[in-house]
Amino acid sequence: MKLDTKALRYLTPEDWRVLTAVEQGSKNHEVVPTPLIVTLSGLRGGSGVHKSISTLAKANLIARVKNAKYDGYRLTYGGLDHLALHTHLKHSTLFSLGNQIGVGKESDIYVAASPAGVTHVLKLHRLGRISFRTVKANRDYLRHRASGSWMYMSRLAALKEFTFMKALRENGFAVPEPIAHSRHTIVMSLVDAFPLRQIREMPDPAGLYAELMEMILRLAKWGLIHGDFNEFNILIKEEAKEPLCAAVEKVSSLGTVGGEDEVAEPVSITKLIPILIDFPQMVSMSHTDAAMYFNRDVNCIKSFFERRYHFTSSAPGPFFEDAKKTVGRDGVKRLDVEAEASGFSKKMSKELEAYMREVGVDGDVDKEVDTENESGAEDDEESDGAGGTDNEDRTAHVNGESTRIKQDPRGNGGTTEVALGSIDSSAGVLSIDDKT
Repeated sequence: MKLDTKALRYLTPEDWRVLTAVEQGSKNHEVVPTPLIVTLSGLRGGSGVHKSISTLAKANLIARVKNAKYDGYRLTYGGLDHLALHTHLKHSTLFSLGNQIGVGKESDIYVAASPAGVTHVLKLHRLGRISFRTVKANRDYLRHRASGSWMYMSRLAALKEFTFMKALRENGFAVPEPIAHSRHTIVMSLVDAFPLRQIREMPDPAGLYAELMEMILRLAKWGLIHGDFNEFNILIKEEAKEPLCAAVEKVSSLGTVGGEDEVAEPVSITKLIPILIDFPQMVSMSHTDAAMYFNRDVNCIKSFFERRYHFTSSAPGPFFEDAKKTVGRDGVKRLDVEAEASGFSKKMSKELEAYMREVGVDGDVDKEVDTENESGAEDDEESDGAGGTDNEDRTAHVNGESTRIKQDPRGNGGTTEVALGSIDSSAGVLSIDDKT
């Protein structure tokens, strides 16, 4: 879904009031009656409102529904996008919008910049994009739910992701920095890293495996399960350590060459840091299906390391029952409780979970493959940009400064090839597969 921001340049204050009125009316009406739009806008004189309605309709920010029982309009995703961007502009969170660097079945990702010129990532949740495909099959489910609209659910998904990202970041977890949230959008920091699924060779798979399992256990200790913990939602960042000095001695059978020891030379060491992304499916350790989600996260990492790096850990587990005993231990906060207190209630969580389940959203784990050849066929499975809950996130955070997005040769969902940085993807200790 293309984000066209041209209308931002010429919409008048009256137009924004009318657009906001349509948004407000959408809370209780699928199609907002025109008289209600006039009332909610608070503008005097119906002619001005109708002029704004015409302007908004031409820009595809609102749309008239065919065969409706009354005259009215519905808010489009473009209209919701503009309202969110307008809020970010007013709060000086964003100043400019760059290229689309990722697209998936549930969200779109763009590079953006702050007024100070700092590069950020703008994520727009679009749950309706997939729900529209199955809405006929699920019409009974949606009919009796005032909160079952695409707009409301996209808002919930964004609120949940921002809430958990903020809580995790504040408590020392390696996640992108959440900057702002408005409606169905999130502004977060751009991370210079590679998605785990693009890394074909690993210098120390055992070390990274242990670190990822420790991350799962640490999340559990703080009361959380990621719910979609796999190679699609883990970024690997290369961080250089302080150079160490290693004595290099050249010794022959007759003794030291030249009669002196060689001078110690600095040795560069690179540390690999896993960064966790994508949190709309995160659940509490107290969730009814917590064991299933926990075991699925563990098994996703195990199967990936076996397929990709031919590494199998000799240590069993970790196990849910053991992790459950650590929840809240050593005085740590339960972030599931903290997130609920911050505004994302259990009711919201249940509504979002039920909606995502009904429309068939179950994470990137469903896109796993059983086999993988040396040419990296596994990485081609989502080249159409619609294969996982956050394929776009992985691409966005990584390609911001390291690789390129390649256009889908089939022309259905890929993004235009854009080089956003000058970092050589071949540098460092990792072997990167850039086929995706």
